[in-house]
Amino acid sequence: MKVLKFGGTSVGKPERMAQVREIISRDNDPKIVVLSAVSGTTNSLVQIGQVLFKKDKAEAQKQIQALYDSYIVFVNNLYPSAEYRAKGMEIVDKQFAVIKNMVDNEFTVVEDRLLLAQGELISTQLFTTYMHQEGDEAELLWALDFMSIDENEEPELDKIAERITAVLKDKPKVPFYITQGFICMNHKNEVDNLKRGGSDYTASLIGAAIQGPEIQIWTDIDGMHNNDPRIVEQTRAIKNISFDEAAELAYFGAKILHPTCIRPAALKSIPVKLLNTMQPEAHGTVISEETEYGTIKAVAAKDEITAIKIKSSRMLLAFGFLRQVFEIFEKYKTSIDMITTSEIAVSLTIDNSTHLKEILADLNLIAEVEVDYNQTIVCIAGQGIAEVKGPGLKIFESLQEIPVRMVSYGGSKNNISVLISSEFKIDALKALNAGLFGL
Repeated sequence: MKVLKFGGTSVGKPERMAQVREIISRDNDPKIVVLSAVSGTTNSLVQIGQVLFKKDKAEAQKQIQALYDSYIVFVNNLYPSAEYRAKGMEIVDKQFAVIKNMVDNEFTVVEDRLLLAQGELISTQLFTTYMHQEGDEAELLWALDFMSIDENEEPELDKIAERITAVLKDKPKVPFYITQGFICMNHKNEVDNLKRGGSDYTASLIGAAIQGPEIQIWTDIDGMHNNDPRIVEQTRAIKNISFDEAAELAYFGAKILHPTCIRPAALKSIPVKLLNTMQPEAHGTVISEETEYGTIKAVAAKDEITAIKIKSSRMLLAFGFLRQVFEIFEKYKTSIDMITTSEIAVSLTIDNSTHLKEILADLNLIAEVEVDYNQTIVCIAGQGIAEVKGPGLKIFESLQEIPVRMVSYGGSKNNISVLISSEFKIDALKALNAGLFGL
């Protein structure tokens, strides 16, 4: 059974839902279809939650009504018949009753997570009802019945596999099973989520759980591109890429894919296809274990990076100095992206500055510290490019006009990364596009 995931823009309008139906109806093979919330809904729910935390009931009611009104229009355009319009409004009214009830009750983090879940609960019910209107056999699966995370917010793959198998066994055998992306239950049996972009993760987890032959991620772009198409005019979709290459690019800024998405698929060696809802005939990108070794595949950029230089004149002779440094970052649960060392200094980068003030205070107790803000990591990815001749030279020749702050070469055989000031990001991406891909 294939798993197909459609993002918010793919279900963001009634006509888009019709396109999704056409795509999944190409054959009668059974499929699990994972849907995100209708585009814009999650952002609206986040804003409503922020207002509720401030206890501004009037503003919350205003924003809830505006979102509700948008769904009235959506339902009226999705269902031609009065019978199905009534069913659609029943769904919307039921879920918005949950939202409206939060205005008069104490609003906590637990309620906020429940609030955010409403988008996927609405979109999947509306789409399943639309399928029924069109005469299709479709069953709704409630993700909260099988998707779960542990106390470390890690998905429980074995339990997910066990539960979804039981859920499918109890359902009639139909061509289409519709379920929610993003949402799950946590170890306290509370509604939770897989964080932003988590619908990709849901699809990958389900695909791994059922040992499916293929996972398809449908978005509004025709696959993973060799560079950022929002910045660089001439880019091209990558036809084939490995799990490792895709993971590097996703972590370092390729927006089409959630960084954690492919882990479960890679674990079970299940190919992942990135496809375009607006151009369903396009080849897209296939992520699998197959790739061309030693070839640069793509460039990605990660913004809002902070670089920290830690200098100690005694470092060369100071046993345990690096351990002290790393323990400070561990203490504040802050991950390090890049790191370079010399005899008397360590330079590293972080992408989460939540605890930067405390980290710097602790570092200043053991060394001199310098900080550079507004930095960008540019990642050049390709299987084995750090182990063969050629790629390194091409990269640095392309960047000869760009001031480079740090270089990470050899930490991973599949990427070479450079740190630059964010003011040079656009120039760097364009220079790499010309120098590496001739575009």
